[in-house]
Amino acid sequence: MSNAKLDTLVNQMENYLECLKQFNHFIAVARSKKFTEEDENQFLEVKSVIVQELETILAAFEGCSRDDVHGLISGAPSLRYLSESNEGVLRGVENQWHKVYVTFQAMLGQLKVKQREHESKGFFSSIFKKK
Repeated sequence: MSNAKLDTLVNQMENYLECLKQFNHFIAVARSKKFTEEDENQFLEVKSVIVQELETILAAFEGCSRDDVHGLISGAPSLRYLSESNEGVLRGVENQWHKVYVTFQAMLGQLKVKQREHESKGFFSSIFKKK
């Protein structure tokens, strides 16, 4: 993988993780039972981005099961649903979120290792080419 593609994928993964953080924020919003129609719309938008970007990430880097992410998203159809759910359901969604989040953090870590390897190869090859 080229350095530019690797850099792009690292940025994409960091943005994806931010979307996952927003998803978790909305679980807390639902738990508080105080949300607006705008919150509901933003939650649906975050879910859309998570599912769409997953396909792009998986095309470039295998590491997380599509089923894990789809299970998370389908387990939280709306803020209203979550707000009306019992604590056990909310904990289950949070646990699923945590599993997905940690998996993507690990994938990002692996990408950063590859990125550093590319950078060091570039550094050493530039030294030896100057002779």
